[in-house]
Amino acid sequence: MFRRLQLLVLATVLVVAAFSTGEPFLFYLVYLGILVVGGSYVLTRLGLSDLEAGYAVSQLNGHVGDRLQVTYTLRNTSRVPKFWLEVHNPTSLPGGLPGRALSLGATSERSWRIRSPLVRRGHFRIEPLQIRTGDPFGFFEASASVGQGVTLIVYPRLEPIPLWRLPASNLEGSHSKPERTLQTTPLATTVRPYAPGDSFNRIHWKSTARTGEIQVKEFDLEQTADAWILLDLERGIHTGRGDESSVEAAIRVAAAVADKAIAENRAVGMTVSGHRTVVLPADRGARQHLKIMQLLAAVEADGTAPLVEVLVGSVGRLRRGMTAVVITPSTDPAWVKPVATLRSRGVGCVAVTLDGPAFEQVAAAERARGDGGAGQVADDATTQVRAQRVRALRHTLAEYELPTYAVGPGRPLGEVLIS
Repeated sequence: MFRRLQLLVLATVLVVAAFSTGEPFLFYLVYLGILVVGGSYVLTRLGLSDLEAGYAVSQLNGHVGDRLQVTYTLRNTSRVPKFWLEVHNPTSLPGGLPGRALSLGATSERSWRIRSPLVRRGHFRIEPLQIRTGDPFGFFEASASVGQGVTLIVYPRLEPIPLWRLPASNLEGSHSKPERTLQTTPLATTVRPYAPGDSFNRIHWKSTARTGEIQVKEFDLEQTADAWILLDLERGIHTGRGDESSVEAAIRVAAAVADKAIAENRAVGMTVSGHRTVVLPADRGARQHLKIMQLLAAVEADGTAPLVEVLVGSVGRLRRGMTAVVITPSTDPAWVKPVATLRSRGVGCVAVTLDGPAFEQVAAAERARGDGGAGQVADDATTQVRAQRVRALRHTLAEYELPTYAVGPGRPLGEVLIS
C-alpha cells in the first residue's frame, strides 16, 4: 500500500511538471510510465486467467514416521504465457509443505510431487492451495485460493514388540489355545472336507463352490482374557520435550501394546487421564484399533487427577479375566498397592514405568547444546533425589511381585518389552 502511494505521488508530480514546463523529456517519461504501469497491471490481471490448478493428498491419516505425498497440477489453457507463479499450501504441519515458484508457457501443464515426513502426532490442517502472481516491478499483485482444506490425523509411531506377552490372568483361556472345538466361536481358522455329522450351518459355501466338494469351517477356542490399558497423563510428572519425552514414550507404549493385543484377537479397553478422563470400552477388531489410535493422536499430558484416583475409578470396569496394563512415569509408591489388590479379583496386572530422570537429562543436554554448553546439564541434588524415588518405586513393585518394565529414552520398545 505504501509503495502504491509513493507511485501515485511520483506520477502526480511528473504529470504536473510535464504540463507546467512543456519539456518533451518529461512527456516522454509520462508516456513511458503509463506504458510500464499499464502493462504491469494487464500482465498481473492476465496472470491467473485461464489457469487450472489442483492438488491431491495421498492420505488423510498416518503414523509418525510415514511420508505424506502431495501431488500438484497446474494447467495454462490460454495462449498467453504465465511468467511467474508462486504456489504453496499453508499448513499447521511441523516443517510445513514446500512451495514452488515457476512459469508456464502457452497451453502447457506442469505437475510435481512432494513427500513430507510425518514427525509429530496430532491433528493438523492443510489449507486450500494458494497461487500468487505479480508484475516484474512489484507494482501489482494477484492471488487465488484453490480447492478445500483437509484435516490430517497423525497417529503415534507403532513400534513392533514381537516378544511381548500379556501376563496370564486367573481365568482359564487367557492364552491363545489353538484347539478344535465343537462349539461355534468367532475364531474360524480353517476349512476341511465335510464329514458325516457336521452341521449344515458350518458349511463354507465359497470354498465349496471353488473346490466342488462340500467344505466346513473349523473353529478355535476364543481368547477370553481382555486387556485394559491405563495411561497416566497427569500434568507435572512427565518430563522431557519433543519426541524424546516421557509423554511421547508412554503414548508409544500404549499404542504398541494395544496393537499387539488386538492382533491377538483380544478385546482392548483404555482409560486415559488427560484434561478429562476418557474411557474407551473394551472391544476388538479394526474399528477398535482405529478408535484407540485416534484417541492417542489427540491426548496431551494435561491431566489433574493422580493415578490412584484413576485406578479407583476404573476398578468397576475391570472384570475377572482381564489384564490391566498401567503406564505411568509416577514415582509415588501409593499407586502400587491398588494395582496389586486387583489380582485378588482375578485381574492380571503389569506395570510399565517411564524413567523420568533419564528423559529429563536428555532434555537438559539438548538445552545445553542449544546454549552452546553454557547451561548446566542437570542439578546433582535434584537428580539424586529423583533416582532415590525411582529405586523406592522399583523396590515396592518387587515387594508386591508385579511384572514391571522400565522404559527410557533411546531404546526401542522391542528391546524393553520382552517377556
